[in-house]
Amino acid sequence: MISRVSKMHPLRLCLGALAVMSFVSGISVQPSSVGARAVTSNPVLYEDFADNDITRVNDTYYFSASTMHFSPGAPILQSKDLVNWKVIGHSVPRLDFFDDNAYDLVNSTAYIRGIWASTLRYRPSNKKWYWIGCVDWVRSFIYTADSPTGEWTQAGVINNCYYDCGLFIDQNSNGGGGDTLYVAYGGGNNLSVAQLDAAGTAEVSNKVVWSYDKGREGNRMYKKDGFYYVITDSPDEGSQLIVRSTDPFGPYENRTFWSNSIGSPIAGTGAPIQGSLVDTPDGHWYFMSFAWAFPEGRSPVLAPVTWTQDGWPQVTFNNNNWPTALSFPLPASTGPLQSWTGVDNFKSIGVEWEWNHNPDNSAWSINNGLVLKTASVTDDLYAAKNTLCHRILGPKANGTILVDISRMTDGDRAGISMFRDLSGYIAVKQDGSTRTLVMRNNINLSASTPGGTCCWSTSNKGNDVTTASVTGNQIWLRITADVAPTGSNQAIFSYSTDGTRFTVLGNALVLDNSWQFFMGYRFGIFNFATKALGGSVTVKSFAHVSARGS
Repeated sequence: MISRVSKMHPLRLCLGALAVMSFVSGISVQPSSVGARAVTSNPVLYEDFADNDITRVNDTYYFSASTMHFSPGAPILQSKDLVNWKVIGHSVPRLDFFDDNAYDLVNSTAYIRGIWASTLRYRPSNKKWYWIGCVDWVRSFIYTADSPTGEWTQAGVINNCYYDCGLFIDQNSNGGGGDTLYVAYGGGNNLSVAQLDAAGTAEVSNKVVWSYDKGREGNRMYKKDGFYYVITDSPDEGSQLIVRSTDPFGPYENRTFWSNSIGSPIAGTGAPIQGSLVDTPDGHWYFMSFAWAFPEGRSPVLAPVTWTQDGWPQVTFNNNNWPTALSFPLPASTGPLQSWTGVDNFKSIGVEWEWNHNPDNSAWSINNGLVLKTASVTDDLYAAKNTLCHRILGPKANGTILVDISRMTDGDRAGISMFRDLSGYIAVKQDGSTRTLVMRNNINLSASTPGGTCCWSTSNKGNDVTTASVTGNQIWLRITADVAPTGSNQAIFSYSTDGTRFTVLGNALVLDNSWQFFMGYRFGIFNFATKALGGSVTVKSFAHVSARGS
């Protein structure tokens, strides 16, 4: 199966000695020796992991990211070296926030609602993990777990929006294992700090600690040498700011961390913004930011940090540019690493997958592959339940599914989509007992407010560009996409009856590279009914190949 992935790739993107690894093994890099130097290219991970909040526990780093309307939400990545990451779980198992059923795709949708910039921390005093995030600009939800891999449960709800928040657990200096929990948060002009109760699930005090007339967001709180620091982004000004105080409630003084004149390591993107300040066990410091690399998404980029004599962090830039490559020591062992490409034979739903909105768990199962029953009667891809989505490893990649269509029924459509606010797909449709391949283009979501930050709904269900006949009970469907900001920004759809020879169907989907939808493109596997429920397909495999390798 691994050799088939390399053979099938039409753009010949496999890179020499880089083997395409199976998701089952999850191993792509050998452990490094003590003192070895690692050279890595930015972005650290050419995938859509935005609004990162990174924390270190002993010798291991944990990375939390935004997922908006995807479920489960708030993925957790793990690393030993800040470079090689693997997904280990999600902080929010299901988007159970409100009673409007929008997160379940019932009567309405929740596109770009849900999980924005949130925060993840480990609390040594009670050995619990905490995730906190504001949802729908209304209130904040707190989830806790004994392990980052779960089981995560909702532990508290605060009737205050901790917008773009950063949790800081302040260890008492007099020993005894005590601590105090603070949350720095806020959009617009005001930066606020809230103190939580002893359980960390309710607010006991709150104060606006600093104001800035240019607006700000993306808040993360830290402490070093007696100073409390909050890193905060000013999107209106286009600069990254940092404020500090000897007291978490201020007063704070501020400096510019970096400005929008800094060049990005990804061609065609602006200066990286927001992110996390993190130290290594041996005392080195780094900053993980992200670049707005649409249509692929917002990709994490890493740079070293030094401290000035008067106690301010500063990112080490290269001729006023974010570094395109870094070299630094690796730990003695990085452990087994996840391969971001390869073949998934669906022995289970791996943690790298997320559903579009909450799934209907009664309509899918694992049985010699992923069985997708029709869960919605609709002619709208964006209203179809149980679309299973996978991030795309840029800059160029393809995703191929092998699907058994023998149990489709009249009116069903099943296939793979290039999924974002402007989408297209290749699918099998059944009319009566006749099955036909279709390529559909120009499926579009639009925002109801100027600027595109609220209330997205379907504005165009798209149109079938062309069709082809289908023979047999299984077929390979593929999307080949260039998602680099300076690339062609196109996706091509093709099919095969033998898994080797592929035929292009329809025209190219011209990818949307605007930022307002926030989430980047994903491969989305779907099966929905246009007439009646009852049909199903079995997705036997998903193969993901990228120009960046594994």
